[in-house]
Amino acid sequence: MLELKNVTGGYGRITILNGTSFEIPKASITTIIGPNGAGKSTVFKAVFGLLSIHSGNILLNGEDVTRKGPAEMIARGVTYVPQGRNVVPQLSVLHNLELGGITAKDQSRVRRRIEEVMDQFPMLRERKHQKAIELSGGQQKQLEIARALLLDPRLMLIDEPSIGLSPNLVQEVFQTLTRLRDAGVTILMVEQNAKAALAMSDFGLVLELGQTRMFGKAATLMADPRVGQLFLGGHIEDAA
Repeated sequence: MLELKNVTGGYGRITILNGTSFEIPKASITTIIGPNGAGKSTVFKAVFGLLSIHSGNILLNGEDVTRKGPAEMIARGVTYVPQGRNVVPQLSVLHNLELGGITAKDQSRVRRRIEEVMDQFPMLRERKHQKAIELSGGQQKQLEIARALLLDPRLMLIDEPSIGLSPNLVQEVFQTLTRLRDAGVTILMVEQNAKAALAMSDFGLVLELGQTRMFGKAATLMADPRVGQLFLGGHIEDAA
């Protein structure tokens, strides 16, 4: 689905990614972990066309998309859910969803998709006329994910979905991502809660200093003591 080949890039003259390479299979969940400053979120910005690529290639379904901008990536089925709260608090749930399809030419299709995603997230239908600020943190994150689904993404980039959420809400969000994977969506996620994220992922990727240090099945990484000792400052069991 997604392949990075020796990608080097960053912000202006500042290089963050230093020859990053990996491949993400279709209809899978892959979690990126690593120490602060490793370049985890920068990978998303590179894929989504939000920073300069100095060298290397990014392939999506075999097509070179190395220097495509966000609009072009969205057209190819890629969506990006950034870190933090990204809803418009004073707008209703319905109006927030409508914003997700504002750039689409076929607005009748957007309206149909809104109905479909509300079927996937019944809570949103129940609260569609409520202001987004009245939702819990977990419900707001569901709204962000639902909004990202309006354009039928094939690949979702999700940055720190658990940040600021209680353990119960984290599990709720992770269950949502698992359902999307089972429906055929490929998910690449950055997550600070390493143990919980790897437990629900198919694959794991460890970054350090902008380079891929380890990649493999999530269960294998969880069982490897080097993951905790070298990249998380302790055993992975304690990383949550």
